[in-house]
Amino acid sequence: MKIVFAGTPEFAAVALERLIAAGFEVPLALTQPDRPAGRGMKLQASPVKQCALEHGIPVSQPRSLRLDGKYPEDAAAAREALLASGADAMVVAAYGLILPQWVLDWPRLGCLNIHASLLPRWRGAAPIHRAIEAGDAQTGVTIMQMDAGLDTGDMLLMEALPISEQDTTAALHDRLAQLGGRLIVEALELAACGGLTPTRQPGEGVTYAHKIDKAESAIDWRDHARVISRRVRAFDPFPGATTTFHGETIKIWSCEALAEMESAWEAPAKSGSGRHNVDVGQILAITPQGIDVACGESSVLRLTLLQRAGGKRLAFADFLRGFVLNPGDIFGTDNQTA
Repeated sequence: MKIVFAGTPEFAAVALERLIAAGFEVPLALTQPDRPAGRGMKLQASPVKQCALEHGIPVSQPRSLRLDGKYPEDAAAAREALLASGADAMVVAAYGLILPQWVLDWPRLGCLNIHASLLPRWRGAAPIHRAIEAGDAQTGVTIMQMDAGLDTGDMLLMEALPISEQDTTAALHDRLAQLGGRLIVEALELAACGGLTPTRQPGEGVTYAHKIDKAESAIDWRDHARVISRRVRAFDPFPGATTTFHGETIKIWSCEALAEMESAWEAPAKSGSGRHNVDVGQILAITPQGIDVACGESSVLRLTLLQRAGGKRLAFADFLRGFVLNPGDIFGTDNQTA
């Protein structure tokens, strides 16, 4: 079976590697144009492009696939390459371009999408982040027959994965990428013998995983510690969860919502500070286990891995050797309490 592959990031590259290893012929790969990245902002090829070139697969990088759009010359060249490929199906994974109807209608077996959620929950651009942020107990991968809607097509295969209380987006991404690679191979093998049974997505339980915005990174200490903890994990590695202290931005990479909240709130008074009423964002105590910070609803968040702008991620004890924090200090403000 011949497969055209369309994808861009590492999540997609994992699936491409699995398809190649399984013996599928891939006459063409589509991916996003090279983008500037890194400190030098030099043009870098996407992981899918790098994978394709390593295996001698021709690569097309159209800026659009719409024949009537802004880049009709790109779309026309891509259309010619697709038609010439003789592919039976297109596999799509985090490609980044909308597929117009002519693409959806072109291959004999249609376009199959690898989506990192249990549809119809978390349709859209950031399903892994949003599942962690929402506190979901599980997520998974859905192989979907693509249609003109936003992740609305019929489901072909689905498998769930648990989300642990330690999972970051980076860690969960890697497990889902491996699962997606395995499931797309299974789906295509079933498709080759007519063994796939499409199932319509249910109308209930639809949620949308909107694209992550950098503006979401700022921690609101009025939130419950459990909510903040989930957002810290959801925004690792991008965009990171941030707070400020004396005008400097600090990223929080690892933390823990404490179980014994009420006793932790008494820490400032017991330490002799005389403060029985504390503010959200206030450091309650610095212990051998971490930096305890007051959050909304009388909850407490323990910070264990932090980073200054331009610095490295550091365990809290190492961080405090170069950045002075004391009980009573307040994050998210330029004021400091005694």
